Amino acid sequence: MLTLESFEEASEIVKRITQETKLIKSNYFSDLTGNKVYFKPENMQRTGAYKVRGAYYKISTLSQEERDRGLITASAGNHAQGVAYAAQEFGVRAVIVMPTTTPLIKVERTKSYGAEVILKGDVYDEACAYALQLAEENGYTFIHPFDDPAVATGQGTIAMEIIQELPLVEYILVPVGGGGLAAGVATLAKLLNPHIKVIGVEPGGAACLKASLAKGEPVTLPQVNTIADGTAVQTPGKLIFPYLQENLDDVILVEDDELIVSFLDMVENHKMVVENSGLLTVAALRHLDIKNKKIVSILSGGNMDVITMSSVVQHGLIQRDRIFTVSVLLPDRPGELVRVATVISEKQGNVIKLDHNQFVSTNRNAAVELKITMEAYGTNHKNEIVRALEDGGFRPRVIRANL
Repeated sequence: MLTLESFEEASEIVKRITQETKLIKSNYFSDLTGNKVYFKPENMQRTGAYKVRGAYYKISTLSQEERDRGLITASAGNHAQGVAYAAQEFGVRAVIVMPTTTPLIKVERTKSYGAEVILKGDVYDEACAYALQLAEENGYTFIHPFDDPAVATGQGTIAMEIIQELPLVEYILVPVGGGGLAAGVATLAKLLNPHIKVIGVEPGGAACLKASLAKGEPVTLPQVNTIADGTAVQTPGKLIFPYLQENLDDVILVEDDELIVSFLDMVENHKMVVENSGLLTVAALRHLDIKNKKIVSILSGGNMDVITMSSVVQHGLIQRDRIFTVSVLLPDRPGELVRVATVISEKQGNVIKLDHNQFVSTNRNAAVELKITMEAYGTNHKNEIVRALEDGGFRPRVIRANL
């Protein structure tokens, strides 16, 4: 069902609506890993993610009668926008069921393409069940976000572009939620060059494919818990599972904390906003025990709301010791605060917040508490500042930063 002929057809069809996403060489990650690392920036794609490829190709294969009945799908956001945009291009109605946890930016952008949005369920699987119910009740044509060979074929066109641009690519890293993107990319990559290694990357809190491959059949996780909302899927696609079994070489699991620092890496080194699911393949680069290989990481999307972005940046800075807080106990007398500030200044720490608590002890002359939140260049600089405070007799205690 996923044939070279269908991939070739899909590659031509999706060109009608996709933007060129040329590979970007990453000097930062190449130096860090000892490989030649490239990014496939589908976060720069029309609708902000690769999903428009599969949605548009799938709709192109439908009969006019199937389109005229109206389309319905369930999605955490990116497939929703893909279907909404593609439906608008074909001039047909689209109804999108999204989990209640979907970031606001994805909801609003889906509506902006003319789709009707219904919020239902806490995770994708609950939203999907409701969408299927509505399809049966109203006769809508259901467009599955991943468990559909035509959708997977459309997503697989990414591999065609990668290999055309970088014929000697040796590794392709692909994010995994339900598996549609991974199935399409891995199958086409193996058809074009069986020597290419294709590695799926899942969030540790939603590793449904890893569990399914271990059992040899699709399994449903009891729950999922990850900041990578676009890949928070409990069950991989049943129709596409055989393609994943046959063509994926490995699956890497990435924890949420790794995604947070990867966001900082992409913003600071490439000036790019990549959503948490798209960062899976960035974080996975640190897991690979290989050298001198040509690697392409697929950045699957960039639809992240500003509030989430702010939270990720804050936690990333704390995680990398670029923002930290120390607590010191001082006698309540003039000049003590100046002494602390002088030590920090001499070590080039930048104070961004002070909290002076006179009521930490009933004896204010004995001790008041000063919490100092400051910026540092990283762990080594932080440790230098803490040691300087210790040498100054302040007995600092590092506590969790709270901005």
